[in-house]
Amino acid sequence: MKKPLIAAMLTGLLVSGCGFRQSSFNPFNWFGNSKPAAASQTSVPARKAAGPVTELVQTVTALKVEQVPGGALIHATGLPPTQGWWNAGLVAENDGQPVKGVLTYRFEITPPPGDTRASTPQSREVTVATYVSDAQLQGVRQITVTGSANARSSRR
Repeated sequence: MKKPLIAAMLTGLLVSGCGFRQSSFNPFNWFGNSKPAAASQTSVPARKAAGPVTELVQTVTALKVEQVPGGALIHATGLPPTQGWWNAGLVAENDGQPVKGVLTYRFEITPPPGDTRASTPQSREVTVATYVSDAQLQGVRQITVTGSANARSSRR
C-alpha cells in the first residue's frame, strides 16, 4: 500500500513541474523566447543552386520553436528591404549537425526580379518554418537563425 502511494506522490510532484512556467520539467518550455544573437561571421555566402539566386534576409525579427510530436517546428519571421521577395526558406548549416550544441539555420530568400517599393514593415514580413526531428535535436541546446544584419536564438 505504501509503494503505490509513494509512486503516486512522486509522479504528482514531477508532473506539477509542468505547471511552473520556468521549470525545466515543463516540455512546453524546452525552447524559450528568442533573443538577439550575434550574426555568424564565419558563415558561407548564400548557396549557389540551379534555381533562382538567394540571399540572406536583411533582418530576422522573430524566432519561435514549437514542440510537436516527434520533433519541433522552427518558425522564423524576417524583414527584407523591399516588397516582392519570395522563395524563402531555412537552410541548415553544417549539414544540419549541431556545433557545440548550437543548431544554426540561414534565412535565405530570393530577391524580386525588378525594383519594388519599400512600403510598410508589415507588408514586407516573410515567415518560414521547418521541421526538426527528435533525433536531429539530440544534444541541441540552442537554435539560431541568421540573417544578413542580425541573428536570433532560442535556448532550451
